[in-house]
Amino acid sequence: MKTEILNAPGDLFLGSDIATAQAQGPRRFRSAAKAVRFAMEHAAPVSLHGAMLRIGGVDLGPAEIRSLHRELTAAAHPATPRGGRRIGRSHGHERQ
Repeated sequence: MKTEILNAPGDLFLGSDIATAQAQGPRRFRSAAKAVRFAMEHAAPVSLHGAMLRIGGVDLGPAEIRSLHRELTAAAHPATPRGGRRIGRSHGHERQ
């Protein structure tokens, strides 16, 4: 999924089902990225069952919200090589 859309404002609907989420109305976020983070990191897990994120004219469901969160998390925390060592950086402690 493309993450460029995450800079646009977004409306986040949360509820145990879609009808409840729509009845409660949206929470508005200045960026869809903030809405995704809120949904996945702060909202009650049960409220994700009926979650919907509206960005412009596009509606994303719970699976797409989770996918976007995975992409955001991966971009913020790039994987390190096995063993936790960074490759290509010298700190002056090389063996001769």
